[in-house]
Amino acid sequence: MEMNLENITPFEEEEIKRNVLTTNLERIKAWARSNSIWPLTFGLACCAIEMMGTGASHYDLDRFGVMFRASPRQSDLMIVAGTVTKKMAPLLRRLYDQMPEPKWVIAMGSCATAGGPYVKSYAVVKGVDQVVPVDVYIPGCPPNPAALIYGIHKLQEKIRYEARTGKKVTSE
Repeated sequence: MEMNLENITPFEEEEIKRNVLTTNLERIKAWARSNSIWPLTFGLACCAIEMMGTGASHYDLDRFGVMFRASPRQSDLMIVAGTVTKKMAPLLRRLYDQMPEPKWVIAMGSCATAGGPYVKSYAVVKGVDQVVPVDVYIPGCPPNPAALIYGIHKLQEKIRYEARTGKKVTSE
């Protein structure tokens, strides 16, 4: 059925605007990626308990399309929850390198973001951003599950924004 676009009525034009969706492939991919995040859990301390609580039935990350994975080869998000020691840093980097592109990192808690109360220890990394690039920082000691959900929503917004503008956004 072919339509002559020059002779359409205002009603038909409004009907077309209401029923026709225009977008590009990058936005569709970003929408799919942002709504099906599969995080690799890297729980190192008390923040990991809050992360597990976020995935449990009360907060239920599944409703946002977030499915925890145990394999880095099936994950696109690494949630670093807890204190990263200098002995653990090379392993964290190895897991990050095994993740497929595109990949993102969330630093959860004050230990992962800046070393926390152990910042003056010789064995603690002063922020996971010295090992892997971090996309979203979630402060707190430990941050509650609502803060992790907020951080995941911020990451989803970042993924969509980067697809819409083509610009890479630095850490928040």
